[in-house]
Amino acid sequence: MTEQKLFQPADVADPTVASLRARIEAAVDNHPAPNTGTALERVTFWLQAPTDSMFSGVLDRRCDARGERAAAALTAHADGPYNPADLSATGDVTAKWTAISNILHANRAVTVKGPTDHVGGPKSLFFQANGAGFHVIVLLATGNDGGPGGRPFFLAFDPDVSATAETRLGWTTRKTVGDTKTKLSALTRADAIEHIKLMLLGTNANGFGPLIRKYYIDTTAVFPAISRAGSGQ
Repeated sequence: MTEQKLFQPADVADPTVASLRARIEAAVDNHPAPNTGTALERVTFWLQAPTDSMFSGVLDRRCDARGERAAAALTAHADGPYNPADLSATGDVTAKWTAISNILHANRAVTVKGPTDHVGGPKSLFFQANGAGFHVIVLLATGNDGGPGGRPFFLAFDPDVSATAETRLGWTTRKTVGDTKTKLSALTRADAIEHIKLMLLGTNANGFGPLIRKYYIDTTAVFPAISRAGSGQ
């Protein structure tokens, strides 16, 4: 599994934290379009939600579709988001990641597909015992731990609410305890937006919520190949 950590206030990002937060906030406010859809549809546009607050299962396994629409919403560039070629393919891997970094610096989000046990979080409900399946995350920026010159990372949005202990804790509020469809359907649009922003932006103006994490990707190695064995995603 790719090492992951929460973003810290002393960390730096390119694009900047302030510009990323503004972009994310505007995207959540406007996707889906205002005054359209239900609160449940609004939340699940962004988040791969559990069936209930006990995390007994997942509402859907549409990683590809969710990643693509989130990347589009989070891109502020006429060329739209970027979907790189197969990252498990041989070739000049470092050059691929250099190109991805440059694309991120131009305010374009990048979708990354990989095996669930490579890009998913450690507590993800999408893990399969046989190692099969894939997951999609959305890269938003490059960055460095503790300031310029620190350990490099990629900042990514992982829509999977079950991914880590922190995402599970952040999800579980009075608005979501119980059956997810029932609880989300009872939310107002404002409540739904507030909950999405809690998960993506958190409460610290110099950081992000638990679904936006640092990924320490080895930019010299190919991704493991995705296994399609068994069932599921």
